[in-house]
Amino acid sequence: DGNVYNETTEPEARRARRLPLGCTLRHLRGWRLPVKVFQTIFSIVAVVCEELVEECITCSGLYFFEFISCSAFLLSLLILYVYCTDLYESLGEAKVQKL
Repeated sequence: DGNVYNETTEPEARRARRLPLGCTLRHLRGWRLPVKVFQTIFSIVAVVCEELVEECITCSGLYFFEFISCSAFLLSLLILYVYCTDLYESLGEAKVQKL
């Protein structure tokens, strides 16, 4: 009788659809992804524009702008990396929110 023996394993769950290189977009949905991409692009443009300045009379403001724009670029890259790769699942949502 075939009714006595049932399958003992569960069917394999479908994995989330991923882009190449392990990238996933499920954590940055809607308007958040384009905003983060534009933020990254604008911050690198600010760094490049600052580097184009050859002479200045008082450069302290320019150095401060360079520091802020470079920091914004690196932090926005970090955010994109965490949210768009498997690192989000590795760390867990609570640790990502703390970070």
